[in-house]
Amino acid sequence: MAIDLISGVTPETSPKSPPPAEPPGRMRTWFARVLRHRWLYLMLLPGLAYFAVFRYWPMYGLTIAFKDYVPFLGYSGSPWVGLVHFEELFTGPDFGRLMINTGILALLTLVFVFPAPIVVALLLNELRLNVVKRSVQSLIYIPHFLSWTIVASLTYLLFSADFGVLATFIHDLVGGRQTDYVAQAEWFRPIIILQSLWKHTGWGTIIYLAALAGVDTQLYEAARVDGAGRWRQFWHITLPGIRPAIVVMAILTSGHLLDTGFEQIWLMTTSLNRSTADVFDTFVYYIGVTQGSFSYATAVGLFKGVVGLVLILGSNWLAKRLGQRGLF
Repeated sequence: MAIDLISGVTPETSPKSPPPAEPPGRMRTWFARVLRHRWLYLMLLPGLAYFAVFRYWPMYGLTIAFKDYVPFLGYSGSPWVGLVHFEELFTGPDFGRLMINTGILALLTLVFVFPAPIVVALLLNELRLNVVKRSVQSLIYIPHFLSWTIVASLTYLLFSADFGVLATFIHDLVGGRQTDYVAQAEWFRPIIILQSLWKHTGWGTIIYLAALAGVDTQLYEAARVDGAGRWRQFWHITLPGIRPAIVVMAILTSGHLLDTGFEQIWLMTTSLNRSTADVFDTFVYYIGVTQGSFSYATAVGLFKGVVGLVLILGSNWLAKRLGQRGLF
């Protein structure tokens, strides 16, 4: 009989290794696992209740987009009309104007407002004096906490023809007829973009500065040893380091391209620039609240939400096709 020279035990009598123990989580029932982590689930309940009550339950009101809603009859009592309101939207005289105005503002936001926090974060990252860096950060964060009412009031104080400080300065410098920038249709979009840049750029740098803080500093040291200059370090280390954050923010921004902001647009709208200022957000308020066409306004809002969902899904698909991780 063959004997194992190391252990001294014959193969026939060598002890068999016990079967691997089953993970204890598999032997527990679902209720036992929930009971074990009951405090975590209890902490989750307020968040779930918030989304259920304030986010998902109001979606039941979207059904009036397919009804001839009468407030006295309620949601369930109002008669169904199908896609009549959507046909009225797409074939009406307002759709083309609203789509052009909203699309141009969305394009300008994508071109100027979205890259601004990235550029500012990269510039702040190059500052070596922490005192200067923190002071600049604090100053550019302040506009985010101001309401659009204050921003609009400051805009009128600066660009109004009657008492605008900058408008008067430009008139004294250039001469000619004084221009009322806040009332002219051709100046509406530049003012909106300038307001968005001033209010959102500083706050948007927080995410990109956090992404820059996660870049390994040893990569820069190795690049300097290899003879790479500042531009090469920026192009091959800094940008790839914040690329995931840029992709995620681009996907999230794409879903809000048609959300031009009701407060900002409404506060800057006058009778002289209404042809340029009318967008989907203000049109929903004007039709739904002031004229009482609740079903038609809901159809317009639902169309805008569906377009936003399609843009998020499309941008996420495109990001994955380009080799990025995407949002989901």
